Amino acid sequence: MSSTTDKIKGAANEALGKAKQGLGDVTNNDKMKADGAAQELKGKAQSTVGDAKGAVKSATDKI
Repeated sequence: MSSTTDKIKGAANEALGKAKQGLGDVTNNDKMKADGAAQELKGKAQSTVGDAKGAVKSATDKI
């Protein structure tokens, strides 16, 4: 996957995770809140991977 793809998927997972957490708060559903938190963390990790890939590509392009 490219760095841009990782960043896009990461942002989507973060947003969906936050939405699930909000819905879990409103409905008082602890499982949904936990699932949302996990999905948000997954998104943050994907974004970090995308940033790292971008940095490596940028560094290798300079060589």
